[in-house]
Amino acid sequence: MRSKKPILLIEDDQVDAMTVNRALKDLMVCNELIRKENGEEALEFLRNENNLKPCIILLDLNMPRMNGIEFLNVAKNDAQLKMIPVIVLTTSHEEWDRIQSFNLGAAGYMVKPVDYKQFVEVVRVIDLYWTLSELPA
Repeated sequence: MRSKKPILLIEDDQVDAMTVNRALKDLMVCNELIRKENGEEALEFLRNENNLKPCIILLDLNMPRMNGIEFLNVAKNDAQLKMIPVIVLTTSHEEWDRIQSFNLGAAGYMVKPVDYKQFVEVVRVIDLYWTLSELPA
């Protein structure tokens, strides 16, 4: 990522979070990775004025307390948060999840590959796309 802003990962699964972190390090992405385990924790972090807003949010869908769809619904209707790009990174192959994610303003939807090399490639594509994208300040 070109920005020095952090990347926010909203992911309840420890192994998946470690995999994202490892992939970012393998790709030499130097943005800080901040992890929250559900949508409620993420919203609390994002609404705290002392925290730097992330350059991108990587969002799992299947989480306790507030899942990814619920998070998207709140975040994309919040004037302070709606411009932050959200990429859904999930195990769900459900068409309904894809439709809901895009209807609620997700910038992308990617299924987590099981194979680590494929996972790194998915993260590389996300990094490349958002490095080239011109986002509002």
